[in-house]
Amino acid sequence: MIEEMDGTHEAGLWRVEPLCSMAEADDFDHLSRLLDRPRIKIERKLSFDERSFSELTSNLRLVDDMCSPAAGRTFSEIPTSSPRDWFEPHPMIAEAWDALRRSIVLFRGQPVGTIAALDHSSEEVLNYDQVFVRDFVPSALAFLINGEPEIVKNFLLKTLLLQSWEKKIDRFKIGEGVLPASFKVKHDPVRKSETLIADFGESAIGRVAPVDSGFWWIILLRAYTKSTGDVSLAETQECQRGMRLMLSLCLSEGFDTFPTLLCADGCSMIDRRMGVYGYPIEIQALFFMALRCALAMLKPDAEGKEFIERIVQRLHALGYHMRSYFWLDFQQLNDIYRYKTEEYSHTAVNKFNVIPESIPDWIFDFMPSRGGYFVGNVSPARMDFRWFALGNCIAILSSLATPEQSVAIMDLIEERWEELVGEMPLKISYPAIEGHEWRIVTGTIPFHGMLLVAVLLWLLTAACIKTGRPQIAMRAIELVENRLSKDGWAEYYDGKLGRFIGKQARKFQTWSIAGYLVAKMMLEDPSHLGMISLEEDKGKKPLIKSDLPQRLGTRSVTVDRLYALYDLVQSEIWEEITTASADLWRRREAFVIAVLCGNRFVHREFEAALALVRLQDPSNPSLLSRLGYVQLQIGDLTGAKAPFSMLESLHHQSRGTGHWNWKACGEEQGTGVHRCPG
Repeated sequence: MIEEMDGTHEAGLWRVEPLCSMAEADDFDHLSRLLDRPRIKIERKLSFDERSFSELTSNLRLVDDMCSPAAGRTFSEIPTSSPRDWFEPHPMIAEAWDALRRSIVLFRGQPVGTIAALDHSSEEVLNYDQVFVRDFVPSALAFLINGEPEIVKNFLLKTLLLQSWEKKIDRFKIGEGVLPASFKVKHDPVRKSETLIADFGESAIGRVAPVDSGFWWIILLRAYTKSTGDVSLAETQECQRGMRLMLSLCLSEGFDTFPTLLCADGCSMIDRRMGVYGYPIEIQALFFMALRCALAMLKPDAEGKEFIERIVQRLHALGYHMRSYFWLDFQQLNDIYRYKTEEYSHTAVNKFNVIPESIPDWIFDFMPSRGGYFVGNVSPARMDFRWFALGNCIAILSSLATPEQSVAIMDLIEERWEELVGEMPLKISYPAIEGHEWRIVTGTIPFHGMLLVAVLLWLLTAACIKTGRPQIAMRAIELVENRLSKDGWAEYYDGKLGRFIGKQARKFQTWSIAGYLVAKMMLEDPSHLGMISLEEDKGKKPLIKSDLPQRLGTRSVTVDRLYALYDLVQSEIWEEITTASADLWRRREAFVIAVLCGNRFVHREFEAALALVRLQDPSNPSLLSRLGYVQLQIGDLTGAKAPFSMLESLHHQSRGTGHWNWKACGEEQGTGVHRCPG
C-alpha cells in the first residue's frame, strides 16, 4: 500500500509500507497471548445440493448490500409463495398470516407490535398479552419482507420512548439505556385514552432485567434500514442517542478482564434459571452483532465518534476472545482433555484453569470428527460445554464465526440431527440437565434444556442460506409443516425428540407463527438474508504498522515502550525451551522490529531504521520487505535491489515447496543482508 505522508508531497516523500493483519495488531496489544491455536480443517458435507441451491438463488441479489424497497402492501393482504418447480405454496402460509395479523397490537390507532400469544384456551394470561422486544423480531422481519415497514417503525420509536422512562426495581434505579423486556397498552374507558406500560424486569419472573432487548433493538433498526433503504430513521437524534445509551451500558469500564459481558441467569430468551450465569454465548453473540450494526449506523459526529472508536476496539477484542476460547471442535476438545492445571504467568496455555476432570462424559461421544460449535459459557475454572442454538446461529449471521467455523457448525447439526433438531426444530440447548444437577443448577424448573421451539427455525434457515446449506433448512421446515399448525402453533415442545407439546406451552404463540413465515419467505427469496446477516468486515481500512505505535502515547513514551517490548521479546526467546514457543516469540520479535522501524521511518530517521533491520536476521520476509522499503525512501536503489531479489527468490522456492525456505539463505558479504543461493 502506498499512502501520501500527512497528505502532502513533502520532499517527494511517500510512505510505502506492508499491511499488518488484525491478528498482528491484536498481538501487538497483547503480547502475552499465545496465538498458536489449532485451526479447523473441515470439509463441507455432501448435503449441499448444487442443483437445488442454483435454482434457489437464480435471482439472488448481492445479499449484504441489498435494500428491498417497500412493495406497498396493506395489512389486509395475505402473501403467498411465488410458484417454483421445487416449492409449492403451503396452506399453512395463509393460516400463519391470518394468525399473525390477529396478534397485532394497536396504540392510538397505529400498529406498534404483536402480542406474545393469542391463546384463548388458557385461563392464565400472565404477560402473554404484552409485546416482547425479542419476540417481535421475527414478526418484524415477516412484515418487512412483505413490504409493511410501518409497524416496525412504530415499534422502534415506541420502545425508544420507553427507554427514557425512569426505571426502578424496589428502591434501586437501573441504567438509563436499558430497554424494556415488554410493554402493553392500557385502555382507560372512562377517559377514553390509551397509555403504554413497560416492564423493565420489575414484574418479570425472577426480577431480571433483559440484557438482550437493547441488542435486538439495534439489530432490528439495521434490518429496517436495509429493507426499506430509509436511513433517516436511524439518523434521527432520538435513535442516535438511544444507541449511545444502550452501548454505554456495555462499553463502560470496570473490573472485567474479558471483553465479554457478565450476565445474570434468565436475562435473555429463556427468562428462567438455566445455569447460564457468567458469559452466555447467546448474549455474547448478540452483543457482537449489535456492535457491528451500531458501527454501521452511528454518525461520526462529536458524540458518536468516541463510541465508534470504542466499538472498533471492543469488536477486535471480543472477536479474538470468542474465536479463541469459546470455540470447540474435536482437536480443541482433545487439547483441553490434556490440559495442565494451576499454570501461572502469561505463557499459560490453560488460561482459564479449566479442570480436565470437569469435562462431562457426554461430550466425548457427542463431538464428531468433523464439526464444532461455540460452547455455552467460559469463565474462570468453568466451561459450559452445552450447545445453544441461538448463540451459534447468531455467530454465523454476525460473522463472529469464521467461514470455516460456520461450516463446522452446520456439519455438527447434520451429524447430530436427532440430538439437536429432533422431530420439531429446534432444540434450545443440548443436553438437558437432569437428576441431581437439574435440582441444583436450575431449581427443578421445567425449562431445564429439553425444549424445542419453532421460533429458532428462522435463525437456522438464515444460517443455512448464508453457509450454502439450503437442504438443511428445507428438511427442518418440512418437519415443522407436518405438525406445528395441527398443534395450534405451540410455544415449545418437550421430550428428547420434541414429540410432546410442552406442559406449560401456550397455543398460537406469535414467535412460532412468525418464525415459520420468515423461514419460508427467506428460503423462497434468499436476498432477504441481507436484512439480518453481516458479511465479514473486509471494508475496513487496513492497519499500517507505523500507525500502531500511536496507541502507546507520545513520541518519547512510544520509543521507550517499544524498546521495552523488544527487550521483553528477546528475553522470552532465550527462556523458551520448546521450538514452537521460541518460533512464536521470534515472529513477535520481527513484528516489534518492523513497528520500531516504521516509527523511525515516520520521523525521517532513515539511518536509525536501517540500523534496526540490519541488526537482525532479515531472512524473515516481512523484515526483508521493510529493509527494501526504507532503502527506496533514501534513494538507495542498488541497496533496495538485494532484499527484493531475495524476496522474489524465496517466493519462487515457496511455490515449489509450499513454505518459505529461510534456512537456505546465506549471508551476502559486505551488505548486511542475506542472499539465497542460486
